[in-house]
Amino acid sequence: MRVELFDFDLPEENIALRPANPRDSARFLVVRPEAEPVLADHRVFELPDFLKPGDALVFNDTKVIPAQLEGIRHREGAGGQQVSATLHMRTEQDVWKAFAKPGKRIKVGDRIEFGHGTETCLLGSLMATVEEKGEGGEVTLRFDLSGPALDEAIMSVGHIPLPPYIAAKRAEDEKDRQDYQTIYAREEGAVAAPTAGLHFTPDLFAKLDAASIERHFVTLHVGAGTFLPMKVDDTVDHKMHQEIGYVSAEIAERLNAVKARGGRIVCVGTTSLRLIESAASEDGKILPWSGPTGIFITPGYRFKAVDLLMTNFHLPKSTLFMLVSAFCGLETMRHAYAHAIQTGYRFYSYGDSSLLFRKD
Repeated sequence: MRVELFDFDLPEENIALRPANPRDSARFLVVRPEAEPVLADHRVFELPDFLKPGDALVFNDTKVIPAQLEGIRHREGAGGQQVSATLHMRTEQDVWKAFAKPGKRIKVGDRIEFGHGTETCLLGSLMATVEEKGEGGEVTLRFDLSGPALDEAIMSVGHIPLPPYIAAKRAEDEKDRQDYQTIYAREEGAVAAPTAGLHFTPDLFAKLDAASIERHFVTLHVGAGTFLPMKVDDTVDHKMHQEIGYVSAEIAERLNAVKARGGRIVCVGTTSLRLIESAASEDGKILPWSGPTGIFITPGYRFKAVDLLMTNFHLPKSTLFMLVSAFCGLETMRHAYAHAIQTGYRFYSYGDSSLLFRKD
């Protein structure tokens, strides 16, 4: 499909720079493609009203790490060059893939000293060697530290990698370390938050429990590729960056039991949906999963397991807007987004949310 089909005009004033307070007070657009009315305006704390006893919410429990690193490139015979690197996938205990800037000035064999100046870990600066260069500024970094020691160093010298549309308007601050994290985050490794989950509070969890709505957790470590713009004219030419995900055998069994009882699978966020659909067989059975997924969902995709999707509002021409268009129908989502823009919904990571019913 032509990428331009997924374009729309978004005024800057609709882009949220801070989250709603309290989190579950954010606006909530309910979209039913095959109902009347198709659109209904609510608040996130009303979510239990749209679910049934026995339904299951699927959350992504990944935890955002301070994956934005600033450093100095060192090369024999050349002066130091300031560089930045956004970690996006760990491949070994001491190896990360990252997007580096300026990528053209980095070569295989370069040494990069992160945490120079005042930002140093307890062992001093964090050093890495460039082992490989890929496309679009991607590099493979092998660090001098490994395992937990490397984790501690990254926590010490790194910054929260705010989405570009927020970072362009303000600097990251200490408040983001709390705001840009779900209350249930526990598995460290994400570069970006699973933002639909940012709306949940202990009070909302209590309401869901009272309504007999199940909660289950999977893990997909969201990578920096989620922020990359599409550079092709047709979706068939786009290559998704892979992300590492995990669905345990126990969770797969529980979700299959939900379906068998007539309950619905409600994914909180596109990351949960992409992982569950990756783990699902053609007949809809959810299987255990451990490893990378690069699933790219566009209109025409047949959903195998997910019945409802809670998600924030996405960028024009983004893979995520393509995903929600596949779930609800392109015209339905264009109508929903036009309504959201006109009525002042707040977009993107810190913005408002929606509940999408799947178009059959």
